[in-house]
Amino acid sequence: MLKALRRAADRRRQAHGDYGWLFSPYTGDEMVAIDCETTGLDTRHAELVSLAAVRIRGDRVLTSDSLDLRLARPASLSGDSIRIHGLRGIDLADGAGVEEALAQFLDFVGNRPLVGWCLDFDLAMLNRYLRPLFGFDLPNAGIDVAQTYQRQLRRSHPELDVRPRFEQVAERLGVPVMGRHTALGDAVTTALIHLRLARGPMLAKRLC
Repeated sequence: MLKALRRAADRRRQAHGDYGWLFSPYTGDEMVAIDCETTGLDTRHAELVSLAAVRIRGDRVLTSDSLDLRLARPASLSGDSIRIHGLRGIDLADGAGVEEALAQFLDFVGNRPLVGWCLDFDLAMLNRYLRPLFGFDLPNAGIDVAQTYQRQLRRSHPELDVRPRFEQVAERLGVPVMGRHTALGDAVTTALIHLRLARGPMLAKRLC
C-alpha cells in the first residue's frame, strides 16, 4: 500500500517534468533485464560500481541493444568487493558520475517492464540514488526471475524448499553463464533464464 501511494505521489509530481512519460503504461512488446554490481550487499550503505541493461523482445535477447556502464570509483570500494566483480579503482578511473549514469539508464529502459535476478536488491540500490537526484523511484513493472523459478519449483515439487542459486539455476536450465559478476553478463544470463522459464511446465522435470 505504501509503495502504491508513493508511486501515485511521484506520478503527480512528475506529470509535467522530463520523466513524466515513465509513469505511462507500457504498451510495447519489450522488457529489459538489468543488473547492478556494488561494493556490498547492504543496500543502505553499498555503492554502485557498474550498471547494465539489455532488451528482450519476444523470445530474443537483444545483446546488440544493451547498456553497460562503469561508474566513477566509489569511496567504499574494497578488496572484498573487487574479488567479486573484478573492477579495481584503475578500471573505474573514467567511470561516469552517478547522475549521468542514471540518466542514461532511464533513457534506455524507459517505461518497459524490468527483469532481474533478486530484482528487489537492484531496485533498492537504484531507488536510493534516484529519489534524491531525480525525485522518484522506478515506476516500472518488474519480474523477479529467482521468484519465478521458486514458484515453478514449488508447483512441480512442493516437498522441496530450495533457495535458488544463480549458477545452479542456469546450469539446470541449460543456460550459459555470460560473464558472472559483470553487470552486462549477469543481465544477459538473467534474460536467458527468464525466457527459458517463460516456457513454463515443460521444464518442470529439470527444475530439481
